[in-house]
Amino acid sequence: MYGFLYKAATLLAGLSILHIASGDGLNFRAHSPAQAAIKQKLGRQLSRQAAIYFPTDSQYTNLTERWSAYTQGNITIVVEPKTTQDVAVTVKLANDYHLPFLAVNGGHGTSSFLNTFQHGVSINLRNFNQVQFSKDGKSALIGGGANTQEVINGLGVHGKVTATTNGGCTGQVGPGLGGGFGRYMGYFGLILDNIIDMTVVLANGQVKHVSSTSNADLYWGMKGAGMNFGIVTEANFKIYDYPTSHWVYAEFTYNDTEHQLDAHFEAINKINANGSQPKELGEVYTVMQINPEYSKTDPVMVVQFNFAGTLEQAQPWLDIFIDLHPVAWWKKDSLLPTEIQAAAGQDLDSFICKPGTTWRLFPVGLKEYNITANRQVYNLFKAFMGEHPEFSSSVVQFENYAQEGLRAVDPASTAYPHRGDNILVSMAPVYPPSKALDVIAADFANQLRAVWRAGDAPGREMTAYLNYANGDESIEAIYGYESWRLERLRGLKRKYDPQNRFRFYNPIIR
Repeated sequence: MYGFLYKAATLLAGLSILHIASGDGLNFRAHSPAQAAIKQKLGRQLSRQAAIYFPTDSQYTNLTERWSAYTQGNITIVVEPKTTQDVAVTVKLANDYHLPFLAVNGGHGTSSFLNTFQHGVSINLRNFNQVQFSKDGKSALIGGGANTQEVINGLGVHGKVTATTNGGCTGQVGPGLGGGFGRYMGYFGLILDNIIDMTVVLANGQVKHVSSTSNADLYWGMKGAGMNFGIVTEANFKIYDYPTSHWVYAEFTYNDTEHQLDAHFEAINKINANGSQPKELGEVYTVMQINPEYSKTDPVMVVQFNFAGTLEQAQPWLDIFIDLHPVAWWKKDSLLPTEIQAAAGQDLDSFICKPGTTWRLFPVGLKEYNITANRQVYNLFKAFMGEHPEFSSSVVQFENYAQEGLRAVDPASTAYPHRGDNILVSMAPVYPPSKALDVIAADFANQLRAVWRAGDAPGREMTAYLNYANGDESIEAIYGYESWRLERLRGLKRKYDPQNRFRFYNPIIR
């Protein structure tokens, strides 16, 4: 009913890129001698369950299609490894042939750096989709190819949960390398805050066990900047008993923005004052979008409400949004933790999990909403949508997650730099594939960014969430402004990836 493309934000609360590495690259023709030689050499070293595909193979198109048409890149070979050793062998062979390599799960990354990946090897990790429950019930071994829905359902059988993204088809491990936002963030922090240890294939093909006691320096860097250092084939995660056995989910639509917009964001500022949003109110997610059911010219605001608890417990918070007099709203209560994704339209069967169109993100982190700035953003978005009907499915996103779990972690203990941000906003252009529209989208998105930045707290530097970052942001905006943090990351690059092989997803070295 509400044009559910807007749910892309929660789907993208963490992306499925596990690493990318660079090389000089080779051009292959169909059945070329170089192709045949690689297939023969690699085939002899891979396990029996592994597979190799080239552009002439029927499976190639499905294996190389990405969620966003904007980041297709150019793939010469697809390898489906079955074991960590298969991944290591593939990396070593790619190095021998000076080919870039890219490890992929769901392929949801939208960074512009992906477009510089040319004539390379795609390492498809979907075979690594295990969710193995530990004997003591305190952890689970999750494969680098497992998606969020597999994790939620796999742990749910045991009445357990961990921090995940909200979108069913995005990965678990990949988003965790850059952060990992989701409904349980108020309870358990970011996805990366729950990684106990991981198996990592380095740029030279070496396999390392990485934890707080083994390769501890790399453990710090992988948790917040992991795309720069290695391929994670599996990781142990902390798991927990369900904090609640039920969820309440609601959606509100507001079409009288002249009177409702300011009041809505004032209410959100009160709820989320200095990161104090209660952990039970896992997420309040707002979008501006065109919905022809109400108007073809004036964007509406749609609000997703996610509450961990009973309807009685949720009611005082629901009343805040009901009192703003939505033109339409609905709710579902007594949802099991394994049912909340489907209720929100974020499960594997949802339309937002289907590839084929262009999706991009241009994020900004904020302390609180500047109401005047949000009003200006609305007016600019309305004018833009009227002038450019090709962007009719685009949305402006305002994400508010509970912060308690995130704030409980020492900011210096991981490479993730943005624990002081309370809000994540972004322009999300959605449009048919087109180079000309790419330019229009970026120009307008950065216009909105400038408005948000002008309305931010005085003296605050721009911040951009790594998993969302478009690629035009500064290194400091993505990885932090502290000199010690940046030098530590650069030192890790010198130690673990001196040739800068991992440089195709918002890299620390450019």
